[in-house]
Amino acid sequence: MFVSVDAGAVVGIDAVRVTVEVNIAGGGLGMYLVGLPDNAVKESEQRIRAAFENSGERMSGRKVVVNLAPADLRKEGAAFDLPIAVGILAAMGRIDAEALDGTMFAGELSLDGTVKPVRGVLPMAVCARKEGLKRLVLPRENAAEAAVVDGLEVVPVGSLAATLAWLRGEAAIEPAVPAPPEPLDAARCEEDFADVKGQQHVKRALEIAAAGGHNVLLIGAPGSGKTMLARRLPSILPPLTREEALETTKIHSVAGKGGFAGGLMTRRPFRAPHHLTSQVAVVGGGQSPRPGEVSLAHNGVLFLDELPEFGRSVLEVLRQPLEDKRITVSRAKYSVEYPANFMLVAAMNPCPCGYYNHPAKECTCSPGSVQRYMNRISGPLMDRIDLHVEVTPVPAAALADAAPGEPSAAVRERVVRARAVQEERFRGAAGVHTNALMNPALLREHCRLDAASATLLERAMERLSLSARAYDRILKVARTIADLAGRERIEAADVAEAIGYRSLDRGTWGR
Repeated sequence: MFVSVDAGAVVGIDAVRVTVEVNIAGGGLGMYLVGLPDNAVKESEQRIRAAFENSGERMSGRKVVVNLAPADLRKEGAAFDLPIAVGILAAMGRIDAEALDGTMFAGELSLDGTVKPVRGVLPMAVCARKEGLKRLVLPRENAAEAAVVDGLEVVPVGSLAATLAWLRGEAAIEPAVPAPPEPLDAARCEEDFADVKGQQHVKRALEIAAAGGHNVLLIGAPGSGKTMLARRLPSILPPLTREEALETTKIHSVAGKGGFAGGLMTRRPFRAPHHLTSQVAVVGGGQSPRPGEVSLAHNGVLFLDELPEFGRSVLEVLRQPLEDKRITVSRAKYSVEYPANFMLVAAMNPCPCGYYNHPAKECTCSPGSVQRYMNRISGPLMDRIDLHVEVTPVPAAALADAAPGEPSAAVRERVVRARAVQEERFRGAAGVHTNALMNPALLREHCRLDAASATLLERAMERLSLSARAYDRILKVARTIADLAGRERIEAADVAEAIGYRSLDRGTWGR
């Protein structure tokens, strides 16, 4: 007998419909899996056999052939266990095949018949709705995540036996109900700018970065507050839109990092990988491709502390996602693309000992060692960082001041207003919603300079030996500064401030 069951396979951060075809006929014994399955899928036979025995079922004594179509798409993971098991039982006549119509199945089977959670459920739910299916049967632990997709009935199951009882009409299972949505509010962060003493110029730079989506490099002595400031950046970012929340949650679901309250991420991600993190872990990929840190930080912040300590290959591979806002992982047998639209916030010491240009402590490094330390970061990567900010130690008198600083909520209001201006400005421009994403055509249209501003920028280019990319970045930052001030046109003061944030360029540091 022949039966087909719907399942889903994750490709990148999306899912595609897979048809599990089961045919039981004479001419041999055993179970044969075809359709480009990986090892985890091939091992499903033993899991299914054990789950059958512990659920009161028996495997067919005849030849069972399972085809996963389309055959040219590689199938990975254990999420095919449940649809294969259901298909076999339907082909054996233990389940009415009509009960499978319009239903997608996903779940890993334990040997005792328990249905275990799997990754990539949100993309599968989106795929099921797109394909016109009515329901998705999946592990109970994944139900909240899938329930955020409108127009799809989500049936949570805890075991193979419970699934079979539901399919046979012997037991009812209440569909998962979407949890009350939490506010998509970035302000609910534990860290607040009010905790930071002094550092007004750094707070100003981070406000500009948040308003325009710019990348930032914080450079200063140990203990000057670089990490403390960076960790408070999410508290001044605008709240996630529902579209951003869905896309961000899909990435984390595919990476196996779901389980959010209400099924959706409600805060912008903040990722801070250690400097010993491998290149694959940062950009994604591997034998079974997964999103890396740059994609897990999508719509949020990627914080790289001790930037020069990261491997050279790791730093150089960041250049593509910083420019294209996505990362393409290509291998001999596959190629996947992950979104990577993040704000890069990097922090570093000014020299190996950490006290170059320190107001109170003497640097013990030679000029050559300082230059070699800075050379660990390539010029092309430095060009892609919009604001270079020197963080100086806070005086003891300022630390003793009991008065709180400006709270994040107040800064965030200005950032949200500036972002609203940019949303209106770039309405109709595909993929552009912040100043940092402007292409050359948009730069020419929205960053026109008067004579005084143009002269000032030309002199800075000559004196600092800046690249053409740095020229564009200065214009983008100046546009953001003008937006924060509520000005339609860029003024010379905006350009001057933007140029000031390039003072730590390689050509000027240490001179």
